[in-house]
Amino acid sequence: MDMQNQIPTPATEEDNYASLSNLLQEFTTIPNIDKAWLFNSHSTTLQGMFSINQPDLVANKTKKLMLSCQIFKESESSVNFLWAPFPIEISGVSLIIPSPSGSKLLLIWNPKDDESPCRFEIWSQSRMEKDFHIPQSLHGSVYNDRWFEGVSWNLDETFVAYVAEEPSLSKPEFRDAGYKKGGGCVPADKNCGTWKGQGDLEEDWGETYAGKRRPALFVINISSGEVQAVKGIDRSLSVGQVVWAPFHDGSEQYLVFVGWSGEKRKVGMKYCSNRPCALYAVRAPHHDSKSNEQEINSTQEWYILNLTRTISSALFPRFSPNGKFLVFLSAKSAVDSGVHNATNSLHRIDWPTDGKLHQSAKMYDILPVVTSAEEGCFPGLYCTTIHNNPWLLDNSTMIISSIWHSSEVLLSVNVLSGEVAHISPADPSFSWNLLTLDGNNIIAICSSPVDVPQIKYGTFTEKSKESIPWSWSDISSPMFRCSDKVRSSLFSLKCSILKIPIKEACQGIAKGASNPFEAIFVSSKSKKNDPLIVILHGGPHDVSLSCFSKSWAFLSSVGYSLLIVNYRGSLGFGEEALQSLPGKVGCQDVNDVLSAIDEVIKLGVASPSKITVMGISHGGFLTTHLIGQAPDKFAAAAAINPVCNLALMVGTTDIPDWCYVEAFGTNSKHSFTQAPSPQHLTLFYNKSPISHLSKVKAPTLFLLGAKDVRVPIYDGLQYARALKEKGVDVKTIMFPNDVHGLQRPQSEFECFLNIAVWFNKYCKLQVKDHT
Repeated sequence: MDMQNQIPTPATEEDNYASLSNLLQEFTTIPNIDKAWLFNSHSTTLQGMFSINQPDLVANKTKKLMLSCQIFKESESSVNFLWAPFPIEISGVSLIIPSPSGSKLLLIWNPKDDESPCRFEIWSQSRMEKDFHIPQSLHGSVYNDRWFEGVSWNLDETFVAYVAEEPSLSKPEFRDAGYKKGGGCVPADKNCGTWKGQGDLEEDWGETYAGKRRPALFVINISSGEVQAVKGIDRSLSVGQVVWAPFHDGSEQYLVFVGWSGEKRKVGMKYCSNRPCALYAVRAPHHDSKSNEQEINSTQEWYILNLTRTISSALFPRFSPNGKFLVFLSAKSAVDSGVHNATNSLHRIDWPTDGKLHQSAKMYDILPVVTSAEEGCFPGLYCTTIHNNPWLLDNSTMIISSIWHSSEVLLSVNVLSGEVAHISPADPSFSWNLLTLDGNNIIAICSSPVDVPQIKYGTFTEKSKESIPWSWSDISSPMFRCSDKVRSSLFSLKCSILKIPIKEACQGIAKGASNPFEAIFVSSKSKKNDPLIVILHGGPHDVSLSCFSKSWAFLSSVGYSLLIVNYRGSLGFGEEALQSLPGKVGCQDVNDVLSAIDEVIKLGVASPSKITVMGISHGGFLTTHLIGQAPDKFAAAAAINPVCNLALMVGTTDIPDWCYVEAFGTNSKHSFTQAPSPQHLTLFYNKSPISHLSKVKAPTLFLLGAKDVRVPIYDGLQYARALKEKGVDVKTIMFPNDVHGLQRPQSEFECFLNIAVWFNKYCKLQVKDHT
């Protein structure tokens, strides 16, 4: 046989799995930086700690690591980072919180089961000073979800306030003779003829909070270990984001926190900033509980105070270092309109110098909601949080990470004048995120879809007409070192931001909604017309950012171009563009995605015969809509926890209000409190992908989390089964222990491995051997 003319045997699906899983693992092992802290040790030297996470696929958990460094300031504009030789794993630690002076470190371990205690350890520089075990009769797990989460040291480092699950409510007890009146001191035991009943249903806050008890406020004395629940807070309030207020001699010590009312019905909180909330001030308990009770009884009317009665949302309270200002973020646009995320605003309360609070404290608007911005101008504030210590040395300037179109950027905001400035370099292909501050200097993370994250050090310089006020230098670090294979793959790729014009804009459309939207385009430097994957974010009021994603980078390295579409309704483009989508889902967003696809075909950088599409949640809604509305356009599709049938979802989801707002418009945000009418169910069906199912041709992969309460699995299963009955090639993978985001390491790995193999099968992509 002539070996030179022999046709190579096509790779089997198993070969693809073996080769691609090896490449995916190369990307998966790249760690992420969670947080960073700096501690002064000398005028020219700092100590730094960096919290790192890295997936452990075998254990199916995320490892937490700590890497320390010394930072030498060689000059005003030059620093040198000397890293420790190895990171240290901190196994099982839920939260790490340094004290204000940096002299103490609090480590919190949450209970492993229903019986074990919560552990608090206090460390000094040389040793562990205290180890407290807090039984679940006092409280359950401390919240560490970055939403309700709040752990705060007081200024003299004697107390820590924090948010934890309230103790379990008492449940009815039964015995062989029936109900046992008054319960009993001895724990119920079926073997002794008694057992605990279930009691009343305790509503939770939905997705990822299923089964968790109400977040409540506690204070621990770190000398004695005494824990007190903060009194005076009604059980209808769920508490989060606590901070200590400035303390003045002769005045009361207050805690400020965010409170969400759950008096009627709790609906999903995760990913949803449209839940009404307010800032409250409450007297902090003293270590002498008896004297504290007497004080409370004598001044009950002053015990708890709503600080933000005139606004429907107040989040992330931050006091200026000098104690003069309380600044907070507001999601009032989301609350008032009903969309789950929208443009934020920033506000200030001048804190009384005598420490005496008043109901009528004046609130100042720092940054209002931006409805529509001119090209190149500030598009509005879009934050998922505010750094715990965001202040420059002038006590009035904050550094905030915010979304600006398809990028995350760093902003400086003067809370007195309202002046806002874009201080990170103006390259939209890169995204920036604040890690921590060093006086007037910044440590940040910078990355792009084709560049692994890089630590940057920003130095503040005097502002002048000839120069920009911030200069940025690269900091070499061991954390993001990747393999030669990954480095070579990324070097062969390029990234750009495409402006997509609006087609057939309707008359009367708001100005902001008629501006072009954007798409991130990742492609090979040397080749054109690689198979294309269209990637669609969820939400829909979310955004895909021009930052490094291990999963996207893996798909690019396999040999695909990526078209990552930020259709109208995405965050970062002004409120008018965002609010143009509710009531038009399945139409406006679908047309925007088709316009983006047509644009790259017109530019000659994508082949019309090899287009695939994928998305999660609302991105899955768009994916399944597209393969029904444009059945000849797509070679294959992948839908992750997709919304396929709104008529089914509205009765099973933790966010029924979302179904009404997106399908009917913002005027219907309260309609979810009633059972849907036949007319509503008909419109839900007509707006859903399932109404176009009969036209679908594209082979479709479904990836579903069995514990998803946001888009319960029946939604995707109903669509997948109907598609299979129709004769379309369908594959469904169920992740039994995962929720809506499919973020467990094994789930995420298997998810993107299967997407690559599925798309390769229908795009006939020749896979290199990566084993």
